[in-house]
Amino acid sequence: MSEANASATRITPGNALRPEDIALLETKPADAVAQYALWLGDDALILAQRLGWWISRAPELEEDVALGNIALDQIGHARSFLTYAGRAWDKTEDDLAYFRREPEFRSVHLVEQPNGDFARTIARQFVVALYQWELYSRLVDSSDPTLAAIAAKAVKEVDYHRDHSIQWTLRLAQGTDESRRRMIAGLKLTWPYVEELFTDHPLVNELGDIAVRPSSLRSSFDEAVKLVLDEADLELPDVPGAIGGGRQGLHSEHLGYILAELQVLAREYPGASW
Repeated sequence: MSEANASATRITPGNALRPEDIALLETKPADAVAQYALWLGDDALILAQRLGWWISRAPELEEDVALGNIALDQIGHARSFLTYAGRAWDKTEDDLAYFRREPEFRSVHLVEQPNGDFARTIARQFVVALYQWELYSRLVDSSDPTLAAIAAKAVKEVDYHRDHSIQWTLRLAQGTDESRRRMIAGLKLTWPYVEELFTDHPLVNELGDIAVRPSSLRSSFDEAVKLVLDEADLELPDVPGAIGGGRQGLHSEHLGYILAELQVLAREYPGASW
């Protein structure tokens, strides 16, 4: 989002849009394509807001930097997807980020969940990073050139996110009794929200080869998860799934609090600049 309206996070040259990115984003997408871009942009935006909380709170200084950088990458992805989506409705990325109400967001419940302790955050990152890597790896072949270009940039960054979360999952699971206990607890709290990531929606049928069918990612995601959990000597949590509904604007109780923090400055001083 622009520096004029940024609140909890700020844009740096490292995740600013390049001229070639802007040229692609100037294409006006069909409404269905814009809705799909909104899904992906909202996931990234809300996750970034959650991760930004860890800056100055992580268990070691290096993790302040690492989680902050992952958050900035997610903001970069959100900027691209929301800019592209907004063109369908003559709205800016700031309009979509700061001036939509809670039911208008399309993020999945997983990214809205509380950070909890560090192990719970790592468990969430482990799931999200593996999912996003599978998603963007397929989306690079989208017949929509803008979505393909955004995915091509994003997948390189998510590859680092994936490695980071895997290494911490192993480190916590194979560390002390306490770190292992917390990692197991983090996975149990995270796992109910996994199913929503792979639920198909009518919008995907409408888009055909523009979008990636979520259910098509599940088998490769499960294989990747199993490899890591086997190495960590962990088992898949046996827990019931959550209801979900984020793609339809039905959110967990947590999203309202996230948006209150994210949007307060832009809403208090609309159009402000400095």
